[in-house]
Amino acid sequence: MWKSNPDGGPERLLALADGVFAIAITLLALDISVPRGLDGAQYHEALRDLLPDLGAYALSVLVLGGFWHGHRKIFGLVRELDGQLIALSLLGLGVAALLPFPTRLLSEYGREPASVAIYAATVAALGATHLALVAVLARRPWLRGGEELEEDFGAQALDLGATVAVFLLTIPLTLVFGAAAAWFWLLLAPLKAFLGRRARGRR
Repeated sequence: MWKSNPDGGPERLLALADGVFAIAITLLALDISVPRGLDGAQYHEALRDLLPDLGAYALSVLVLGGFWHGHRKIFGLVRELDGQLIALSLLGLGVAALLPFPTRLLSEYGREPASVAIYAATVAALGATHLALVAVLARRPWLRGGEELEEDFGAQALDLGATVAVFLLTIPLTLVFGAAAAWFWLLLAPLKAFLGRRARGRR
């Protein structure tokens, strides 16, 4: 069993997380470019060819931005870190830093089911690490300075669980629907809206 020994406040870890998410989002944009020396027709064709890149970029910015915001909310109650909290955070940051790779696969080989499955697995893994952070904080009030969990902490856990479930379910769906299984991700919009209304209704 992993012992919980307090190991300082969260300030440096939050600064590291901000840097990792910022760099990951920056890396997403590095491969978006148009070759030089094109004539008019080639230029417009190159712009059309950028559409998958821009779509994958927009999707991953939303994903990383959402997880960065969620990470800040999770650590809003943290007063002390322990080894497990640090390890889970570093694991999640490692997955976040990896996201530009499956994003590139999605933009260049979006019609391949494997690209969709790899992207879905990466996002699900990132969500799972954040869900584990919530679970650790729920079980260890001393890391919160004895403070009670806010009401929306449980709602955040449900939101993360929904994200993990939808992206995990996409993986076997690629075996049936191929790359079209990525459209299943659109279910997150109404699902998150429903969970948000439910959480507000309980306040």
